[in-house]
Parts: sequence; C-alpha cells; structure tokens
Amino acid sequence: MMVVSVRVSVGRLTGQVACAHRDGIPEMVAEGDNRSTNLLAAETASLEEQLQGWGEVMLMADKVLRWERVWFPPAIICVVSLVFLIIYYLDPSVVSGVSCFVMFLYLADYLVPIVAPRIFGSNKWTTEQQQKFHDICSNLVKTRCRTVGWWKCFFTLKEEKSKMYFMTMIVSLATVAWVDNKSTICFSLT
Repeated sequence: MMVVSVRVSVGRLTGQVACAHRDGIPEMVAEGDNRSTNLLAAETASLEEQLQGWGEVMLMADKVLRWERVWFPPAIICVVSLVFLIIYYLDPSVVSGVSCFVMFLYLADYLVPIVAPRIFGSNKWTTEQQQKFHDICSNLVKTRCRTVGWWKCFFTLKEEKSKMYFMTMIVSLATVAWVDNKSTICFSLT
C-alpha cells in the first residue's frame, strides 16, 4: 500500500491528509476520523444550502439515473441521441459550442429554482425526500474529495517521481490517440 501525505485546505480549514492506495483505489484518510467526519458534514450542509432550489430536480435526476422506471433507459438514449444529432446538424465551432453550453448552464441556474416548484408542485419536503437529497449531496462531496485526492496524488507523483509521471502520461496519451485513430477509421469504413 502506497501512502502519500498531502496538505489540503478547504475554506479556512487546513489539514494533513494521506492519500492511501489499496488495490489501485485511492482513499482519503484524514488525521482524525472525527475531524474528517465533521468536515464532510459541514461541506455537505453547505452544498445542501447552495443547491436547495435544485432539490426537486436533483431528486428526479437521481431517479432517472438509477433507472427506477422501465422507460428511463430508452428516454436517456433518446435525449443523448437528440443532443448529439443537434450538435451534428448545427456543426458549431468550438467557441460557439462552448459559449452556447455555458449560456445553457446560466439559464438553467437562473430558471430552475424559479420554475421547478411550479412544475413539481411540492412546497413541502418529506423526511424521505430530505434524506435522499442529503445522500445525494453527501455523495457529491465525497466524489469531489476523491477527485481532489487523485489530483493531489497525481501532482505528488509528478514532483517525487518525475520519470514515472512522464512515462505514465506519454503511454496514456498515446493510447488515447491510438484508440481515437482506430475508432475514426472504423466509423469512416461504415
């Protein structure tokens, strides 16, 4: 098991965190589990407060992504296909595509908290809905912590074992380029 110690700062809280690898899976292990749990709870509460207007939408998205109904997978396939068909048909430049995507995000950020209560019609939260919302926010915080942990471990590898970092990056990027080249050839043949 490889353990790399990293200094992490979240807001005003700063602490020493060890990034442990077991069976190739990174884990975040803090100095004190109680302090780590309190930090996680505080971040989850903060995220819940920030996303309160998106609560109903997040619960519905969770149901869709968990395929709780039989027709959710075909609906996801249709929506993703429609988005790619629109992108293919419009053929936007990179700048136009990025600006339209960011504009869509801003519109969603402004309109969803206003429109969602009218669509879903639920002014009161049940304890079950609140618990699900809490679980979703907690999972988002944990995912962010894992991503930051991977990122910190990655740059620690860059500083401590630069040759290993260099070889890993070259092989990874060459593999991605090779797969992309092969998939492009396969698509052009069909």
